[in-house]
Amino acid sequence: MAQKIQKLIIAPVDGSENSQNALGYLNAIYGSAGNVTIILFYVLPTLPPLLIDEQKKDRNLAKKLETLKDKNLKMAERILRDAAAFLVEQGFARERIETVFQEKKRETALDICDFAEKKRADAVLLNTRGRSRIEAFLMGEVARKIMQHIRICPVWICKGSIESSRILIAVDGSEGALKAVDHAGFMLSGTACHITLFHTMPNLRKYIPQELLADAAELEAFYQQKAGRQIAPYLKKAKESLLQAGLLEKQIAKKIIHGSRCTATDIIRTAREDGCGTIVIGHRGLSGIKDFFMGSVTRKILDDMAGMAVWITK
Repeated sequence: MAQKIQKLIIAPVDGSENSQNALGYLNAIYGSAGNVTIILFYVLPTLPPLLIDEQKKDRNLAKKLETLKDKNLKMAERILRDAAAFLVEQGFARERIETVFQEKKRETALDICDFAEKKRADAVLLNTRGRSRIEAFLMGEVARKIMQHIRICPVWICKGSIESSRILIAVDGSEGALKAVDHAGFMLSGTACHITLFHTMPNLRKYIPQELLADAAELEAFYQQKAGRQIAPYLKKAKESLLQAGLLEKQIAKKIIHGSRCTATDIIRTAREDGCGTIVIGHRGLSGIKDFFMGSVTRKILDDMAGMAVWITK
């Protein structure tokens, strides 16, 4: 096994079942590996400014708010303590788990971004849905703002319970895809995870109406052949990157398919057929069609990713 490289993951928690599922995902990837530090992070809910202002005028109200503040702190401590205990039960060493809570400084999403970048985290782990709709972490205000504002740190999004440690990395020959490979290589070095470097060659129907292709079998074959030759060096470079990161030859496979009209559907279908629990995508592909960051491909994958995790690199 390769030399263990230290990694730091920020995991915002809220005490919900989905939040616990995200922590369980870390066990699927890392097990009891000693080269991962996890910071469990909680942003304290805040009162409306109106009540905060009124407490200065009303001593009785101030006393009630002080009691509420004390309960708020105790809830934060309990949520973090329970999350840490869950990770320990999964086999993580207690000394590799840190717990941090803070009062809201700007807003939840921006506070998470600021904290992750201050800590120079290697990933931020989000669950699909929080304790309430207000606290929802996926495709709600918090997740959108995190993915929009975080500048460097990759975002990992989990949906449901994930047990498979198999990884599918979508490779399209873009700089963004190669950055995704580099991130996966770093985060997975020292693990036993199996990785598939995946490329789907778009069908000509993606560009040309079907009725125009009725008698164009030779054109389709020529296109697929050229596309296969074009992606080959990128897949080779991606594999070399994983090997240099310390992964073993036996952990890496390559897969190219003649795709459908929908890249996201090809990625999701292949991940499910191959039993993958994680999809890794770059934030930007070769074109608008292949834009993997909050474009059509990413949205489709996030919509259909039940029982999976998606890593989105910046």
